[in-house]
Formats: sequence, structure tokens, C-alpha cells
Amino acid sequence: MPESQSASTTEAAEPARPLRRWALPASAAPVAVGAGTWRVEAGPHAFLLRAYPAPDRRAIVARHGVAAALDGAGLPVLAPVPARGGRTLVVSGGTGYALFPWATGRRRGGLELTYAQCDALGSLLGALHAALDAHTPPVQQAMIVPTPRAADAVAEIDRLLAAVPGDGTDFAALTGRRLAERRALLAEFADHQPPESDTSVVGHLHGAFHAGNLRYGGAGNVTAVLGWDALTTGPVAGEVVRAAAALFATGDERGLDLERVRAFVRGHRSAFPLDAEQVQGAAHRAWWERLCDVAPLRHRYVAGEGAAGAGAPAGEAALAAWWSAHLDATLEAFAEPYSERPAESPAYG
Repeated sequence: MPESQSASTTEAAEPARPLRRWALPASAAPVAVGAGTWRVEAGPHAFLLRAYPAPDRRAIVARHGVAAALDGAGLPVLAPVPARGGRTLVVSGGTGYALFPWATGRRRGGLELTYAQCDALGSLLGALHAALDAHTPPVQQAMIVPTPRAADAVAEIDRLLAAVPGDGTDFAALTGRRLAERRALLAEFADHQPPESDTSVVGHLHGAFHAGNLRYGGAGNVTAVLGWDALTTGPVAGEVVRAAAALFATGDERGLDLERVRAFVRGHRSAFPLDAEQVQGAAHRAWWERLCDVAPLRHRYVAGEGAAGAGAPAGEAALAAWWSAHLDATLEAFAEPYSERPAESPAYG
């Protein structure tokens, strides 16, 4: 038997024992789909079986409880399927297993969405925040979020500049230019550092609300919000801004699609209202963190550093430069949905 076929057969056979703990038809068979996950086919139904090596039972069961509560509230969150006995986490041979309904739908990039769909997606995130607030223990509202220091970022850039090969190649010249551009931006905006502590509503957050964790149906509705391993706590406005930046960044010098940002924030406001100052402050902080984050430059331009190497996308670096050049317009775009609705808007015209 070829080595690849043998490995696939072994991987598919591994979950056979834990699968017996669920009330599935005897014909249910796992089909290998990736490391630690299997698609399980049981007649007309399909499930995802997930393995947790060395599981933190308390944390996993807590996340399962949150997913079940959100599912029960009618939100597109896939609750784990209880095994016989009611447990959602089964441990076999030191490995934990959980079974979920298979996520239907397809991925869509944020820039593929209409303005109305951006509004609906923002409303969904707001509904998730509201449900998390209702179904989880309260969190401490006073939170100090560490603020990156421009001086630290400049010192890192200087170290990278010293490491740029002096071989006269075009790539070395481009590396030096990109690093110097970021250094100049940090010097220009050094007095725009956000405060160490902001007054903002703190709550439970999805933690990774981006296109990779969303599935859409044929009508453009969200059929599943995935990625709940990232569940965390923090300023709610911060998640709104991070989600908008992840969803509506073009990945090049065009920066953010601000009309889609406005629609998304307006939708969130309809389900979980904050206020303009909180959202604008979160946008300011998100910009500053990107400006001080030298890692994307290091990964793309400095050979031998970072897992991505020189071929990593330049989107984060491009966004930091664009955001700096359009800082006032971006802050206004995030805050605008909390003011009077404009008389004419491409998002709602």
C-alpha cells in the first residue's frame, strides 16, 4: 500500500472508537479532511469531528456552553452535539473529541458584500455581543490595554535596516525604502499615541471575526460563525474596528473601503449600541498598533526572519501607510454611524 494511502487510512481510522460515544447510525464513517479534524457522514447528515490533544477540559467545555447558548438564541453558531450521557467533550486515549454539525455555505470576502449585507453582518456581530453579554458572566469593566511605543518600533526598524544586505539588488533597495518609510511615519505621528487606558465597554468577544470564519448561504445570509477557540474578553469597540479592518481592507494601496466600514458599524450600532467616542478611540488604537507593528515588514522584506519569509503578503504594511495618510477620514468614517444618518449615502442610496 502506498505510504500516502496508508497514512490517510490510519488518520481516518483514529476516531472510530470515540465516535461510538455519539448516537450516530452504525454506518457513520469518518472521512479525513485535515490534521485533527474529520468529516463524519451519517446518512443524509454530515458532522465535523474535532480532536483536542491534551485538552483543557474546563476551557473547552466552557466554550461549548457559550456556543450552545448562542445557538439556542437563534444565532448562526454551531453548538456541539452531546454524546451519550450528555457530554460535549469525549476523552479517549488522552485526546479529547467533540462533534459539530457540518458548516454549510461558502466563504465570501468582505469586499464581495453589498452595502446592505455589510450592514447585516455588523448587526450580526452586534447580536453576538449582546448574546454573549446575556449568557456569560460579567467581566471587569476597568481594563488597561498596553499601548505600543513608537520608540520601540523605531529601534526594531533600525536593527532591521542594519541587517539589510548591501548587495545592491533591487530587493535590498526596496527593503531599505519600505523600512525607512515606516520609520518616517513613526517620527511624523509620534505625538498621536493613544492613551494607556480608554473608557470603553468591556465584554466577551468572538476574537477572530473575519472572512475565514464566516460561511454564507445562497441568499448572502451568514449560515455559520466559526472560530470560537479565540473567545476572549476586551473592549467591544475594539472588536468592531478590528473586524471591519479585516473584512474591508483591499490588501493594497487603496486601504479600507470606508463605505462598507460605515455600513458595518451602522449595523453593529443597531444591535449593540456603543457611542462615537468609543468606536473612534478604538479606530485610533487599531491604527496605532498597525503603525507600530514592524512584523509584517520583517516577514516580507528581511530574508530569513519570520515563518512567512519574503513572500508574505504586504497587505498589513500597505494598510498602515494608507491609514496614516487618511487618519482623519478613517476616524470620521468609524464614528459617522453614531451621528445623524447622512441625507445621501452610497451605502443606502
